[in-house]
Amino acid sequence: MALSAPSIPTLLVLTLVLVSVYVHRLRAWRYRSQGRPLPPGPAGLPVIGNFFNIPHAKQWLGFQELSGKYGDILHFRVLGDSFVALGSASVIMEYLDKGSANTSDRKESVMIELSGSDLNLGFMAYGDWWRRHRRAFWQYFRPQAAQNYRAVQKTMSIRFLGKLLRAPSRFKSHMRYTFSSTLMKLLYNIQVADEDDEYIAMVEYAVQGAAEGTLPGKYLVEFLPFLRYVPDWVPGAGYQKQFASWRAAASDLKNAPVAHVKEAMERQEDAQCIVRDLLARVLSSGTEGSVLAEEEEIVKDVAAVAFEAGSDTTFSSLQAVFLAMSLYPEVLKQAHAELDAVVGPTRLPDFSDKDSLVYINAIIREASRWLPVLPIGVPHCTTEDDELHGYFIPKGTVLIPNVWACMHDREVYPEPEVFRPERFIREGKLDTSVRDPFQYIFGFGRRICPGRYFAEAAVFINVAAVLHVFDITPPVDDAGTPIKIIPTMTDGILTYVRSRFENSWFAAHKTWPGVLLAGIPKTAVALSSRARLQLHS
Repeated sequence: MALSAPSIPTLLVLTLVLVSVYVHRLRAWRYRSQGRPLPPGPAGLPVIGNFFNIPHAKQWLGFQELSGKYGDILHFRVLGDSFVALGSASVIMEYLDKGSANTSDRKESVMIELSGSDLNLGFMAYGDWWRRHRRAFWQYFRPQAAQNYRAVQKTMSIRFLGKLLRAPSRFKSHMRYTFSSTLMKLLYNIQVADEDDEYIAMVEYAVQGAAEGTLPGKYLVEFLPFLRYVPDWVPGAGYQKQFASWRAAASDLKNAPVAHVKEAMERQEDAQCIVRDLLARVLSSGTEGSVLAEEEEIVKDVAAVAFEAGSDTTFSSLQAVFLAMSLYPEVLKQAHAELDAVVGPTRLPDFSDKDSLVYINAIIREASRWLPVLPIGVPHCTTEDDELHGYFIPKGTVLIPNVWACMHDREVYPEPEVFRPERFIREGKLDTSVRDPFQYIFGFGRRICPGRYFAEAAVFINVAAVLHVFDITPPVDDAGTPIKIIPTMTDGILTYVRSRFENSWFAAHKTWPGVLLAGIPKTAVALSSRARLQLHS
C-alpha cells in the first residue's frame, strides 16, 4: 500500500512548530547572553561546528596562528560544546588567575576515564573530592616540606652524573631513572633497580595516556561518548586498544606501589615514606566503611600523580637544557665560568649555592620558556555563564591557555626562538621585571601545581651538577663538522623535546683525571677540565 504525501495543513503545522522552537531558543539565548556575542573564531559546519577547525596536532602553534587572524580570545563550538583559546598573557592572567572563582573547574570528559587519568587531581572537577586530594598532596609538597627532600634529590643527582659518565648513550634512560627513583624512594620507600625497572615502565606509559589521551578535540569519542562502546575490531576503532593499555598502566601505577607499602607495614618494618605516613593517619583516624575506602583511594591517587607528574615534567625540562647546551656553546661556556667562580673545582653544587648561581637559574628559566613542558597548560572550565572583554562565555566552556604563545611573545622576548638566558638578568641579578615563565608553566589560579617547589628544586640541582661536570657538544659528521640540530616538540598536553635526529644520544668523549666525585665509584673527573658529552645522531 503506497504511503500518501503529507497534506498541506500537516506541513504547515510542522513548519510552525519548528519555527516556534527556533524562535523560543533564540529568545532564550539572547536572554541568557544578554545580547553579548560569542568570541570570534572560524566559521563552522552544520551540526559538527568547528571540529575540523580546532588544531588536532601541536595545538599551541595552530591556536597562535588563528589568534593572529581573530584575536587573543578564540571561540570554537563542536557539537554544542564551547571551547575558548586564550592567546595572550594578559587575558590568561585576567581570566584564569584573577577570575579563578569561575574558571577553576575541569570539563567532565569521557577522555579522562578512557585514558586512565581520573586518578590525577589535575584533571578532577573543582569540588570537595578535588579539595581532599589537594590537601593531602599539599601537606607533603608545600615549600617547607619540599626542603626535607633535598638530601635525597642531591644523592640522586650524584648517581645521575655517574650513570652519564659510565653509559652516556642511555642519557634519556638515566634522566627518567633519576627523577623516578627519587620519587619512588620518597613516596613508597622503594629502591628502583635500574632504568628497566617495572615501575619506571608504568609511569612512562601512564604519562603517555595523560599527555595524548586528554588533548582537547583530538578524538571524536570526546564529543560522541557512545563510541567508547564500539569494539576494537570495528574499522577505525583501533584507539580502543590504546586506551585499554593506558588504563592498565595507570591502574598498576596506582595500586602496585601502595600494596608494597602495606606489606611492609604488616611486617612492621619501620622505614618511613609519604604513603606510609598517609596510610597511618587514615588508619588511626577511626574512620571505617566507605569513608575509609575513600581515604585510601585518595592516598593512592595522590601518590600516583606525584610520581607520574613529578618525574615526567622534570624529565622534559632537563631534556630541553641538554639540547640547548649542545646548540649554544657560548651559553655553556658562561655557565661553566659561573660554576667555577661560585662552586670551585673541589665540590659539586648544592642548594645553598642557588641564589649565587644567577646564570644557572636564568638557563633554567630560559629552557622553560624556550620549550615549555605544558604548551597549552591543562584546560580550565567555567562553572557559570560569564563575560570576558564584552564577549559571552557560556557555562561549561573549556578554556585553553596558550602558554606557548605567552612564552614566544616577540614584544616581551625578542627573537623568542633563540635560547638567550641573558634576557632574565639585569645588573648581575635575576630581572624580576621580565615575564617569569614559572608563573605560566605551573598553571593558574586555584589550579596551580602544588608540586612546583619540589620540581623547581629537582631541576636546579640536576642542571647545576651536570653543567659543572660535563661539557655538552653537538654531533659531528664523518669529517668532524658539527651537525645542526633542529629542536622540536612531541604532541600532547605534556610534551618532550625531540630533535631531528630521533635516536640521538650523549656519549662520553673524554675523561680527565683529577678530583674524585663523592658517590661516583672509581670515577675521576676534573671539574675544571670537564668530561665531554657529545650528542650523536
